[in-house]
Amino acid sequence: MKTVHSVRELRTAVAAARRQGLRIGLVPTMGNLHAGHIALVDTARRHADFVVASIFVNPLQFGPSEDLDTYPRTLAEDSRQLNEAHCDLLFAPGVSEMYPQGMDGLTRVKVPEVSEGLCGARRPGHFEGVATVVTKLFQMAQPDVAVFGEKDYQQLAVIRKLVQDLDMPIEIVAQPTVRATDGLALSSRNGYLDDGQRASAPCLYSLLRRLADQLAVGAAVEPTLAAGVAELQALGLKVDYLELREQFSLQPAGPDTRALVLLVAAYLGQTRLIDNLSFRRKARV
Repeated sequence: MKTVHSVRELRTAVAAARRQGLRIGLVPTMGNLHAGHIALVDTARRHADFVVASIFVNPLQFGPSEDLDTYPRTLAEDSRQLNEAHCDLLFAPGVSEMYPQGMDGLTRVKVPEVSEGLCGARRPGHFEGVATVVTKLFQMAQPDVAVFGEKDYQQLAVIRKLVQDLDMPIEIVAQPTVRATDGLALSSRNGYLDDGQRASAPCLYSLLRRLADQLAVGAAVEPTLAAGVAELQALGLKVDYLELREQFSLQPAGPDTRALVLLVAAYLGQTRLIDNLSFRRKARV
């Protein structure tokens, strides 16, 4: 695996691969890689001949009180994992390479509707930062296909709409959430949890499964979600949201909506965890 740090080097390497007739895959990450990220690379390899992974902790998607300064930077270990996963090229730029003119007057990309509510409401500007940096990475790497994880479900919806609305010739592939054996969705932020919190964290996924089973057979939405929030609070979590949405548009689910997704965000101590579960509701007789 080759590692480059500049846009010029990235474009040179990608152009060489294209001259060989290779299909280009892109896996954007912020580093501190785990098995979920490696699954993205594995999926990219099934859809492309030349896989580029990017590692960039993007300041634009962090709020003033969020963990930008303390977010783990583990480039050497990340590089080792990517090399073992047979990634072809690692693009690891600095902030000045990604934003050479600074960020104050930067043109930004806003994706309406799907970026609103849920994490978009709790983290103002987050998805604008995500859409902007992903647009730049797409312009820099010019991939044929890009892979994103379903754990960040709203982010995936934002990227899909971005590509559709702006006519980008890029196939977006969704990677199912990779979980620990106890059901906890793998996340770089899981490392912030102490032993007791880590033992409690799988309750998010187990709750989603139980609620989905109830809602799939016609349970009333509001009291079911209210009971779920109360259960999480009783376990010591501070619930940011627990909502039922239409699976593809992320609009609020109506009584006749069949393709649904439950989404949750909650704080366990100082660590914000997110998860989701897609399912189908049975038709009313």
